[in-house]
Amino acid sequence: MTDSTAGVLALDCGQTSLTWSLVDHDGEQTGSAKGVDTSRPIEPQLAEAVRAILTLTGQNPSVVACGSSGMDRPDAEAVLDGLGGTSVRQVLLAHDSTTSYLGALGNTEGVMIASGTGVVTLAVGRDEVARVDGWGWIMGDAGSAFWIGRNALEAAMRGYDGRRAATVLTDVVAADFDDIELAYLELQADPDRVARVASYAAKVDRVAGSDPVARDILDRAAAHLAEAVGSAAHRVGLGRDEPPLVCALGQTFSSARLLDRFVSYLTMEWPSFALLEARGNGLTGATLLPTVTGSALASRVVRASH
Repeated sequence: MTDSTAGVLALDCGQTSLTWSLVDHDGEQTGSAKGVDTSRPIEPQLAEAVRAILTLTGQNPSVVACGSSGMDRPDAEAVLDGLGGTSVRQVLLAHDSTTSYLGALGNTEGVMIASGTGVVTLAVGRDEVARVDGWGWIMGDAGSAFWIGRNALEAAMRGYDGRRAATVLTDVVAADFDDIELAYLELQADPDRVARVASYAAKVDRVAGSDPVARDILDRAAAHLAEAVGSAAHRVGLGRDEPPLVCALGQTFSSARLLDRFVSYLTMEWPSFALLEARGNGLTGATLLPTVTGSALASRVVRASH
């Protein structure tokens, strides 16, 4: 490294927040920012975020390594072009399922499920990699914080209408709006509606002890998450003779009830199943992207340099 150009800037980009780590000759700096909008091209957003970090830190990293939600066809050249005039000479991009996997399990066989605002599962076998879900809030992300929040909002309005059993969730939602009958209009107009809906997952967990509707939502979310793990494992040939190594990442798993049900469902399939503690997180995995070569995951890392 030199004083003018040194270091690696790693980024882990979700829909709610972005975290970053910059390692250079002075040590490590970390920070966070607003997440990416998956309804728009991701690469320009990444270039903008990197420029903001360079301005904030005053540092000149030569490598940017990033895992991001919504980046199914990473264009590293586009990000590198967007960083013209900066110190960055190499860009490595991957979907956040790849970086989350690396952070959790390293370069070995197993299954990683990451559930925050959205959810994605990645299984790595000897020769194959399989992704399950991560298809976004419109047509996927089953069991995620958004899924839980969306189901909570629907249950709240069903209770308000008298269409189904009364639920504490109606009061929870009503407390957030001046008029609960106008809540849907406010949410539809909110540019941060995905993160806002996902925020209800924590509220569901808080009232689950006293509300059967909330408990049912968490239990169904756990079933979706366990189903994703089983499907991913079987697609790459894991779990036939013994339970696969499985790591669960993300804020959704901070719910004790959801986590307990998730493990219970997987134990039904593999009686000796035990959840493995993750080595690190998605940001940890982003820092490892430059080292990924000669493995099944290597094909999922896109590079550009000049």
